[in-house]
Amino acid sequence: MENITLNNQIKIPPIGFGVFRVKEGEEVSQSIKWALDAGYRLIDTAMIYNNEEGVGQAIQDSGVPREEIFVTTKLWNIDQGYESTLKAIDLSLEKLGLSYVDLYLIHWPTASAESDESGNYLSVNKRKETWKAMEEIYKSGKAKAIGVSNYTVEHLEEMKGYIEVPPAVNQVEFHPFLYQEKLLKYCKDNNIVVEAHSPLAPLADAKSEPYSKEPIKGIAQKHGKTEAQVLIRWSIEHGVIPLPKSVHKERIVENLDVFDFELDAEDMKTLDSLNVNLHVRRDPTFLK
Repeated sequence: MENITLNNQIKIPPIGFGVFRVKEGEEVSQSIKWALDAGYRLIDTAMIYNNEEGVGQAIQDSGVPREEIFVTTKLWNIDQGYESTLKAIDLSLEKLGLSYVDLYLIHWPTASAESDESGNYLSVNKRKETWKAMEEIYKSGKAKAIGVSNYTVEHLEEMKGYIEVPPAVNQVEFHPFLYQEKLLKYCKDNNIVVEAHSPLAPLADAKSEPYSKEPIKGIAQKHGKTEAQVLIRWSIEHGVIPLPKSVHKERIVENLDVFDFELDAEDMKTLDSLNVNLHVRRDPTFLK
């Protein structure tokens, strides 16, 4: 399991453990214990998940050295803006019980229908102010790397007009039913690593019900793997870091067991062709 090098030379594991909708307290603590015991070394949380305290406590209780665990958290929408972003990272660090995070992300590009006198969207200015604060956080050492989440190509292009430190990561919804090929190519061309949230959405989300999972099932049977393992491997084959989540020990272990097989060209072509542009989370295309 070889680490990936970000554009600032920081190393990040090729797969992570997500804790979206994992309850604060025993559930998140136990899940992270199982994940770290299994071998995960990337833990992905967020302010809005309301479980940063449990994540931090589980990390401290794990016995795994801090420097061996890559911790990501995210800035929530209402905290965007220069001063509020600086306050938000301090609050997250306090809850996590850490002196730094390895990666700090802007969770969503904010949207506003309002514009200023020049016709500029207010959210553009807010993103600019927020990124300035993110750069300060990076320079202070409170985050070893900074990035964004749910940004489109248009949002990333916009950033070129005001950034000093480029984003190291863009975390987006990514699975065969939402194969964001254009965005993935853009990020690769601009040295931005893509992380996949909701990588198991075709199996786990009700919105995917109308679409056939038979090709996924067939590839899983071909390799003697689970359908979830095939979806996770698909992300990895695309150079994307998947962030599967589970609160079940056997699935947590199983989801990491994806480095003893590869999908061949025909498998990848089949899975790529399943794209129906299905967003099970919010579609950021409409966030201006």
